[in-house]
Amino acid sequence: MQLPPPARESMVALPTGNYLVEARSTDAVEPAERADFWSEHIGSYQSRMDYRYARTDDFRGETIRQHTGTYQLVRFRSDGIEYSRTARQIREDPDGDYRLLLPLTGRIVLRQDGQEARLTPGTGTLVSFASPFQCLQDPSTQAFVLTIPARELDGPLNRRSPLATGLDLNRGLGRVVRSMLDGLHSERDELTDAQFDAVSDRVVELLCMLATGDDRPGGTRHLSDVETVVRRHVRENAADPGLTGTSMARSLGWSLRQIQLALQRAGTTPRDLIREERLRLVRERLRCGDCEHLTITDLAHASGFSSASALSTAFRQRFGVSPREMRNGVRGT
Repeated sequence: MQLPPPARESMVALPTGNYLVEARSTDAVEPAERADFWSEHIGSYQSRMDYRYARTDDFRGETIRQHTGTYQLVRFRSDGIEYSRTARQIREDPDGDYRLLLPLTGRIVLRQDGQEARLTPGTGTLVSFASPFQCLQDPSTQAFVLTIPARELDGPLNRRSPLATGLDLNRGLGRVVRSMLDGLHSERDELTDAQFDAVSDRVVELLCMLATGDDRPGGTRHLSDVETVVRRHVRENAADPGLTGTSMARSLGWSLRQIQLALQRAGTTPRDLIREERLRLVRERLRCGDCEHLTITDLAHASGFSSASALSTAFRQRFGVSPREMRNGVRGT
């Protein structure tokens, strides 16, 4: 996995909002000056740290940085280096925000708050800049670093502490997070500030679920609660022709992605759940003597279907008979 060749010194200001894309490379300076260049460059957008280089005579590194006033995503590649942040640096340069660290190649070892995370490609961790840490990076490592405002994690997670534990981004919900970061990077020149922030918001939302274990069997209480409420909402509103996954999210105060994840764990989707509830409603009415006066078209419109043909097609696929055949069969019985 290779980074696209960055410009030696470039900054692209996109036409709307405050979203910026920047590329930097040590190739812009002489070999003997590259370590100092890197320290100054990283220090210009990260809080104060110490830098210990495996070699200072010809250090190589490059970054592609995307940022707004809220989030920052950096994809970098560099030679071996050790970063550290001390208690004194924290006092002199406070920073309560978190960084999601995800290596794409190589290995990174992070030590913080008595914990150690050994990160390989596909394994990430959340690092707090409000607590001392030590970060050791192998040569030729490539990685993503996403800066996340503290308020976006402390509130949902109901805590304020380093989270230096490994997050599996190779499967399930974690893989979704990784693919979203890949997408943010690959489409960097096509995004607006609102789009960049919106995707970053979703990434943080999923990270909160990962950090609390909501993606793992036995740790799915939150998703189960979402599923229960969504099923009740669909049951009560199935006859509404405007019912969709998006309308549910708006009514219930959750994101569409959250609802999709909850239903995915149960083996369905918002669209399939809505169709199933509507078909169940039609079947009950076909069997109800008080509804005998309703035509199939009336039943379709009263149950959220756009037409009698749409109802008949879905009904036959689900139950193997048409609505009319079921009504006649029940009567005959």
